[in-house]
Amino acid sequence: MTVKRRKFSIKKFALFIIVLIILVIVGFLGLYKFETGPVSSNTKPITVTVEKGSNYYTIASILKEKKLIKSEFFYKIFLKFHKPTDIDMGTYELNQAMSVAEIVETLGNQDNVKDTSVKLTFREGLNAVQMADIIEEKTGIPASEFLAKISNDDYIKSLMNKYWFITDETLDPQIYYGLEGYLFPDTYILEKDELTLDNILTKILDNTNSKLTPLKSDIENSGYSVHDILTLASLVELEAVTDSDRAKVAGVFYNRLNNKWSLGSDVTTYYAAKKAMTEKLTKSELNDCNGYNTRCTSMRGLPVGPIANASLSAIKAAVNPTDTDCYYFVADSEKKVYFTKNANEHQEIINKLKKEGKWIG
Repeated sequence: MTVKRRKFSIKKFALFIIVLIILVIVGFLGLYKFETGPVSSNTKPITVTVEKGSNYYTIASILKEKKLIKSEFFYKIFLKFHKPTDIDMGTYELNQAMSVAEIVETLGNQDNVKDTSVKLTFREGLNAVQMADIIEEKTGIPASEFLAKISNDDYIKSLMNKYWFITDETLDPQIYYGLEGYLFPDTYILEKDELTLDNILTKILDNTNSKLTPLKSDIENSGYSVHDILTLASLVELEAVTDSDRAKVAGVFYNRLNNKWSLGSDVTTYYAAKKAMTEKLTKSELNDCNGYNTRCTSMRGLPVGPIANASLSAIKAAVNPTDTDCYYFVADSEKKVYFTKNANEHQEIINKLKKEGKWIG
């Protein structure tokens, strides 16, 4: 009798566990359905801007803050189950009557991006004039106003307390545009109703701050000011393409700086003459000794300021150059860079490139 009771009890217990598991699953599914359902019946549009680099997971807090989802936890569980495609950057209109499934579906379709926002994309290596042209094209703000703003001493001084990397060096009267080199190349999204130069520049400079701050101690220990580093990085950006070439180009420039040689960088001559690198330089422009032209034989050291807005790769190369015994480099038409130790070796490379039809000098 005792054995039979024990068997009966085990069966009851097993049944109890099964029923409990079923109830838990049913309860969880019910809760999941509730938590991923609409927050309310309110269909009033709520705009959500998805920035570059964001994904479905990183915007969870934004959706919760705007009361578009009930639970970040269940929202993320939904994502785990459904594995949606990549999210497109831009501004979307959502509402509280949408379920999590509808929100994710809306965010996954580029056609749902609203024209309430403007996207400004600045590629690496653009200078201030080129950025100004993009701003004018995309926003209607005259390029001349942008260039005047970033060259205004009072405006630049007002930024110095907010951004550690902006110093008096940007106020040198020889500099064409004071914030040249400080405008980090990236894609920026702004709402049309916030399209002012102040807002555009704040968004850009905040991004510059986020990129430079992790390098702050390295810059401070480099023996060069942040202005010098950004200046050198702008040359590196325009002289080389790959990370390894950039670090070695920076090493060559440091060798020349340390030995008080002229940097002899063509890209500075084009900037000094305010010409595109597809244009021809005159003899007088090549020999013009101003604050930028490092081809001028009497000029030693860095240009007075950056000549472009460098990528993070070029900035890192300027901070951590490759140790090299080379003093010369030249790039061919396929952007391959050749490094040499002396003038004779350098000329041999040039002659070889001319013979092969790869010379772009």
